[in-house]
Amino acid sequence: MSRRRLKPEELDLWRQVARTAEAMHPAQPRPKAAPKTAPAKPEPERAAPPPLQHFKMGQKAPRSGAAHDVLPGLADRLKSQPVAMDQKAYGKLKRGKLSPEARIDLHGMTADRAHGALRGFILRAHGQGKRLVLVITGKGRRSDDGGPIPVRHGILRHNVPHWLSVPPLAGLVLQVTNAHNRHGGGGAYYVYLRRPR
Repeated sequence: MSRRRLKPEELDLWRQVARTAEAMHPAQPRPKAAPKTAPAKPEPERAAPPPLQHFKMGQKAPRSGAAHDVLPGLADRLKSQPVAMDQKAYGKLKRGKLSPEARIDLHGMTADRAHGALRGFILRAHGQGKRLVLVITGKGRRSDDGGPIPVRHGILRHNVPHWLSVPPLAGLVLQVTNAHNRHGGGGAYYVYLRRPR
């Protein structure tokens, strides 16, 4: 909808009314507006780029920056844990001389499904009085897209030790360590359970 234009007689009437009107407040001088442009800041001096290092064909380029992964590797973290079980039995376990009483293969499962299966397996094994069980996770996919964000390989391999260290399984587990090569090596864990009470 467009506004209609005033007729000439309406415009004359308005001008008469405007002439007789008095201002409610006396006129005050308006403050002058500050200039809208800010003073220009001097540009900071740019540092000269570092000189290029001499490079020969066939020479390996120097590594740039720090590694992406700030956590130590999973094997290093498990090795650094204090031994909670008998030292003699632990030595046999690390050499692959003890054979697991039960095993579960989580390889190929989703994380949610594997978590539930692991919980049920450990609870059953502990209830049956078993002490050493083998949890097979697989090593995980090795595909890396080379992007700037680091990608964890082997979701199950990294989550299983955490799942075993939180309730309800933490009270049942005495020791978690990488399996010997004959039982799966880096793609499996020995889980040594506490004695049932």
